[in-house]
Amino acid sequence: MEPYTLTLCEARKLLDQGDITAVRLAESVLGRIRAVEHRIKSFITLRDEAAVMALAEEADRRRGKGKGGALCGLPIAVKDVLCTTTMRTTCGSKMLEHFLPPYDATVIEKLDAAGAVLVGKLAMDEFAMGSTSENCAFGVPENPWRPGYITGGSSGGSAACVAAGESLATLGSDTGGSIRQPASLCGVVGMKPTYGRVSRYGLVAFASSLDQVGPLTRDVSDCALMMNVISGHDPRDSTSADAPVPDYTSMLQDGLRGVRVGVPAEYFGDGLDPEVEQVVRAGITMLADAGARIVEVSLPYTPYCVAAYYLIAPAEASSNLARYDGVRYGFRDTQAGSLLDMYRRSRSAGFGDEVKRRILIGTYALSAGYYDAYYKKASQVRTLLRDDFARVFRDCDLIASPVTPAPAWKIGDKADDPLAVYLSDILTISANLAGIPGMSVPAGFSGDGLPIGIQLQGAHFREDILLRAAWNLEQRAGVRGILPGVVEQ
Repeated sequence: MEPYTLTLCEARKLLDQGDITAVRLAESVLGRIRAVEHRIKSFITLRDEAAVMALAEEADRRRGKGKGGALCGLPIAVKDVLCTTTMRTTCGSKMLEHFLPPYDATVIEKLDAAGAVLVGKLAMDEFAMGSTSENCAFGVPENPWRPGYITGGSSGGSAACVAAGESLATLGSDTGGSIRQPASLCGVVGMKPTYGRVSRYGLVAFASSLDQVGPLTRDVSDCALMMNVISGHDPRDSTSADAPVPDYTSMLQDGLRGVRVGVPAEYFGDGLDPEVEQVVRAGITMLADAGARIVEVSLPYTPYCVAAYYLIAPAEASSNLARYDGVRYGFRDTQAGSLLDMYRRSRSAGFGDEVKRRILIGTYALSAGYYDAYYKKASQVRTLLRDDFARVFRDCDLIASPVTPAPAWKIGDKADDPLAVYLSDILTISANLAGIPGMSVPAGFSGDGLPIGIQLQGAHFREDILLRAAWNLEQRAGVRGILPGVVEQ
């Protein structure tokens, strides 16, 4: 067995026992990247191999001195929306093609402190705006289960990287499903933590009230391990919650007896692919077999979540992206004849079509005369959605549902229909609007062999019960840690 096929926990155990070295592990992962990256295209920036090997050698020295952290010597990659001082941070955009941040994101500092070997930065929709990763300015990642098909987005490179064995785990960001949706489409585990559970310091902002950093891993135990490392209060992030962080790995094997699992009717309506419904229903039965009690629940404001999201998120994006003006940093058009012309030309050339579309929507929604009709009304709907979840969580401990209405589709199939792509997020957006945790767990496959995940959502700061339910589901679904047969040619 090649070391790149190991999970984080398996690799850590072998490292602890001295059965493998961090250098050997890094060599295996780098070899895997050389073998399949030309097909998968999950990376925007690959770290120099000499630098990766130097980190692995340092990890072996630390372990030899008994100073290894929770991830010491384990190869990990991160979405290219997290600031790193050692590699450029592009956000998948020409606007930041050559940007080298002056500081590391808090989650990067936590990975470094834990001894992780950072191998590179991963492909994504430009500024995290998209659901397919087709909006990346530096190439479109492809699904390891079916090259030529989408990986999902915006953390598509993060999901594809783990699924293809190019790193043992990754970090992504989730604004409306951008971890859970690609995790489902690529057959890996992905978690969006509670808003405030993980620091956003150093996460380049898309929609600040919705963005959250989270892990994508090969199995649930690895997800729990990553959550242990990246969670916690950060005084540099004003939205970071000062709440205790449990040891997520210690409670995975607790049973589900007494746990109430809500099944919302609104998540199983028109437009849901029959194969997706079949796999998800089977997953819910597995939760019942593990001891959970299944209850029917209702989230009546779910049909309004897409409209609310696509007013709130673009409005916040139009504000956040105003900083890219060609003056302080980022792309600048040098042919401009005046200051205003430089603004116009720099933003026109630096941003892609989807980013421009959302800036226009957001600016319009915030403009005089339209604020009350659009942004304010969307914010009121957001409150109703949050109240929906609060009511449901008085009657159940978690919610089980599909992640996406359908499995992955061919790259380019919906390129001319942005509304259809927006609607693919209908089952994940609510969690971001409400600020609750959610995750995707592999549950099965379509008839064409494409992965299908099941979504679990919980009350604020109840990642523990989500992980516990996910672990029990994983034991029964029989798809834990499976690597696709990527064609290496």
